[in-house]
Amino acid sequence: MDFIHALIPIIEVLIIAAAINYLLSFFWNTKSMDLVWGVLAFVILFAIATYLKLPVIHKIMLQLGSAAIVGFIVIFQPELRIALSKLSLKGKRYKEITEFDRFLEHLANSTYRLAEKRIGALIALEKEDSLEEFAQKAVMLNADFSSELLETVFATTTPLHDGAIIIRSKTIVSAASILPLAEDISHITKSMGTRHRAGIGLSNITDALVIVISEESGKVSIARDGIITRGIKIDRFKGIIRSVFNPPNKIPFQNKFKFKEWLKK
Repeated sequence: MDFIHALIPIIEVLIIAAAINYLLSFFWNTKSMDLVWGVLAFVILFAIATYLKLPVIHKIMLQLGSAAIVGFIVIFQPELRIALSKLSLKGKRYKEITEFDRFLEHLANSTYRLAEKRIGALIALEKEDSLEEFAQKAVMLNADFSSELLETVFATTTPLHDGAIIIRSKTIVSAASILPLAEDISHITKSMGTRHRAGIGLSNITDALVIVISEESGKVSIARDGIITRGIKIDRFKGIIRSVFNPPNKIPFQNKFKFKEWLKK
């Protein structure tokens, strides 16, 4: 027992050192580090005034210290927020959902900006079925998704605008991909062009979700499982994509003990 009590000061020192090291990692090599040195100088001066029993300086610094604590929180608010967010108990799934929502927001905004400008586009979102065979025959990009890149690819002045882009997770795999056209055109109206047929065609043979932007009407359509829905507004657009691609909830444990069934036996 005495041995455990003897270790307590060492454990406390290690915890405090780890906490200080963790916090300093957010300030090091930043402009905020100058303020950290200023705070350390203030603490050292306060300790000296206390040790030498300088009552006036001690009282002044004590009053300044109370205000400095509030100022410290205000000044270092961004760094402290980052540090505390990394200690969050929400876990990996919350981070995945946040990243997905950010991706979806950028995708939706880019899609409807293109639609407003009447710029035709074809965007295939890969799900379980691989679209690698269509990507390999196109221009490989393998670039992180961004609104700027998406809108640049479909700009009419670029050589990549004709064809589809394939997105896997949050990566733009390829551009100028040629997709198979739907063979059954009986349910395709005259106002639908080649892009709509390509969107339906790919969704017939894979589980991909295909976004089609009409150059003529500026309407946004989504093709899935061989069915195309036209004239989708942005809120519904986000809802459809979120329902298909949002990270799934954890599967509940199936083998838990069922008391009622046990009583029946």
